[in-house]
Amino acid sequence: MPSLQKLLSQPKSRKVGIILALLATIVPWPIAGLHKFYLGQPIWGVIYFLLWNTPIPRIACAIDVVWYFVQGEDQFNAQFNGVSSINTPNPSIAQSVCVGAIAEGLRELEQLRQDGLVSEYEFEQKRRQLLDRIV
Repeated sequence: MPSLQKLLSQPKSRKVGIILALLATIVPWPIAGLHKFYLGQPIWGVIYFLLWNTPIPRIACAIDVVWYFVQGEDQFNAQFNGVSSINTPNPSIAQSVCVGAIAEGLRELEQLRQDGLVSEYEFEQKRRQLLDRIV
């Protein structure tokens, strides 16, 4: 039991997540959701396992394989390890560049709204997405 806790407390590997999800897609055994347990999402793991005899978890596992593969190592680490790997010598420079890019995006979005190319609802959704990146 302590070795299991030690394994689950270590940083998660993107390759292991892909392999476990791929196995659940290919192998007919009820191992669907094993990758979710490994990645620290036990509720999803239980849901996948409970539905193992339906095609739903196999399809979801296939989607997870593609998602983890397409997702970069940085995004994976940020999502499952809580680590951001922005390696800049001065974080305030990176933040000011990010804020500047978001401000420019907001200006462009406002212009699209004024031109009538996006609705108020779409504008508000995109505005919130941009502002959530600051926090």
